Amino acid sequence: MKSKVVVKEITPETVVDTNAEIVKKYFASVKHQPVIIKLNLSWSKFYPACSSPPWQLEGVIKGLLDLGFSAKDIIPVENKTVVTDVYKGAQVHCWEKVCKKYGVKIHYLTDQKYTRYTPKAKMVALDKVFPDGVFLPEIIFGRPLISLCTLKTHVFTKTTGSIKNYFGMLNTKRHWAHRFIDEVIIDLLSIQKELHPNILGLMDGSVVGFGSGPRAMEWKQAGLVLASSDEVALDSIASKIIGFNPKEMKYLKLGKKLRLGENDPEKISIEGVRVLPNFNLSQKDTFASRGQKLIYKKLPWWFEKLILHTFITPWSYLASRIYHDVYWYNFVGKRRIKSYLDSNWGKLLSRYGF
Repeated sequence: MKSKVVVKEITPETVVDTNAEIVKKYFASVKHQPVIIKLNLSWSKFYPACSSPPWQLEGVIKGLLDLGFSAKDIIPVENKTVVTDVYKGAQVHCWEKVCKKYGVKIHYLTDQKYTRYTPKAKMVALDKVFPDGVFLPEIIFGRPLISLCTLKTHVFTKTTGSIKNYFGMLNTKRHWAHRFIDEVIIDLLSIQKELHPNILGLMDGSVVGFGSGPRAMEWKQAGLVLASSDEVALDSIASKIIGFNPKEMKYLKLGKKLRLGENDPEKISIEGVRVLPNFNLSQKDTFASRGQKLIYKKLPWWFEKLILHTFITPWSYLASRIYHDVYWYNFVGKRRIKSYLDSNWGKLLSRYGF
């Protein structure tokens, strides 16, 4: 069967209902049971296109409630990283307010029990990165999954979307995988397909983030929402919209090779827009990401282990926070955020209490 990606145009007035209708279409035949909603927190601070916006979460919750799912069976989840605070992020991005409005509880993965999972599929790199085993939160096992992601670039994988969002299910040592990030996120896609009976990738493209994603980006209005049960196809169409050739992107090529999805836009059916937009945008590095790539790609493995796997490691977290949270956010980001808040999407965000 040909892979299909929904690409619909949205406005601040229609975005919640559009997300709800997509969820109702994909989950209409799914029996009522707990559903995992994987949020995407790329930064504790707010920045356009960086993390799941509140209207995306609200649309999903409304769609599931309209289908008859109970509020207690709607389970948004998100994790911390070594450089993000998930509790602060949930407040900043108004997720807590949306969930409170509908009687839904966010389940922070920092509080959840993790258990070892033995994949059925042969792993490309994940078992080498984590030789002691892959540990995932018990709460997600055997439950349908909706992955909320945004349309943006990434300094390591060129673009990031639904596939890489699952990376956040791992514990906070997942930065160990950055040397093999393309292979690891495709291994996790194999695991997704083993663990979840239904999968929907839902991507917010109200604006597109480009440049040094997922944080130090520029942004541009796009007015789109994308969705698919084929996450390789979804991320491939998103990559093409941004301005890349998905057939040349490492993680998408690997996903196609392992028969986990389709990365050739010519073989993907588009539902919604008549003409697929191409913003012809680019991805680039920052001073911080160039340093990371030097460690991961150029220097020997023993050097990475010394500075990122030992007691010395916290220096790298501190360096990242100083660069992104102190320097970049205050001297570059705030000007771009002000422009965003003056836009129609920024005005919608303010209605959520931002």
